[in-house]
Amino acid sequence: MLRNFTMKQPRPWMIAGYAIAILLLALAPLFLSDFRLSLMSKFLAFAILAVGLDLLWGYTGILSLGQGVFFGLGAYAMAMYLKLEAAGGRLPDFMEWSGVSSLPWFWAPFQYFWVAVALAIVLPGAVAFLLGWFTFRNRVRGVYFSILTQALVIMAVTLIVGQQGYTGGTNGVTGFRTLFGFSLSDPDVKKTLYYATAGALIVSFALCRWLIGTRLSRVLQAIRERENRVRFFGYNPAAFQVFAFVVSAALAGVAGMFFVLHVGIISPSMMGIVPSIEMVLWVAVGGRGTLAGAVLGTLAMNFAKSFISEAYPDIWLLFLGAAFVVVVLFLPRGLAGLFADAASFVKRRLERRLGGVEGSFGSVVREGDR
Repeated sequence: MLRNFTMKQPRPWMIAGYAIAILLLALAPLFLSDFRLSLMSKFLAFAILAVGLDLLWGYTGILSLGQGVFFGLGAYAMAMYLKLEAAGGRLPDFMEWSGVSSLPWFWAPFQYFWVAVALAIVLPGAVAFLLGWFTFRNRVRGVYFSILTQALVIMAVTLIVGQQGYTGGTNGVTGFRTLFGFSLSDPDVKKTLYYATAGALIVSFALCRWLIGTRLSRVLQAIRERENRVRFFGYNPAAFQVFAFVVSAALAGVAGMFFVLHVGIISPSMMGIVPSIEMVLWVAVGGRGTLAGAVLGTLAMNFAKSFISEAYPDIWLLFLGAAFVVVVLFLPRGLAGLFADAASFVKRRLERRLGGVEGSFGSVVREGDR
């Protein structure tokens, strides 16, 4: 079934679109204020998570409502490093307030930047591997898996809130202002972090784009459509499902790591059920099963949320809710589907017009031959 599959080559208009997107990302700091650039940086971090979630949900058919946990693990990993750097060899302030006398053993590795970066990727991936291995092997899928991931969110938030002396509790981890001795509020540092986040998004997108261009994508989509049939062909769906789950979790950890660098805080409220559901909405609005749509939906929804809340602070949630309803009812394929339909319409109109011109020109030539 899969032997005849060959890697799809991107179309010229897709390559042009990617080039324009990269150019816009590169030029954005020249046109955006420091505040808007900070927002853009945060939204690009969210887009990294959305790309991984789209690989899991859009291409594999696995709806995870617990991406906030993996996002939070990556964010806490970087926040712990920044907090220890700010403490300058002392205990973090919330530990002193809680009566902790020495640095906990699990905090010690986060004294080193590259260890914190590695753990921000490995920890979410490890948790996803353990959860996915036991659930997918037992063929837990569909709504049951979604509920299980929500239970994971509740467990993680409860654990973090309850261990205030080690995690900061409800307040989370905050109070850090420097990275390698450079102020995180410095405009040049913000611009550097913006480009680092944009680069991470490009790499994440390219990785997932490469994955969906290989035979692996064909297997994942077959699992999404007919899992039992894939099993009959001799494939083990659980292994592929675990792989997609781990990749999505690792990318969520990367997103959380950059989020902390831009925002300067991580708390349990940012990794709860509501943020996890909102992450799914980004992909749904952009267009499930289209990586570019996941990025587009994330940026569109978050910028809309920002601008509408500024213009209408009292009723902005109504506008946001109405936007969700419109997308669900009238744009089932999301914004990416809308753009695809518009492009197809323009293409058909051009073909008709060019065909008419060629027909008229042919008639003139035939008349001249007579």
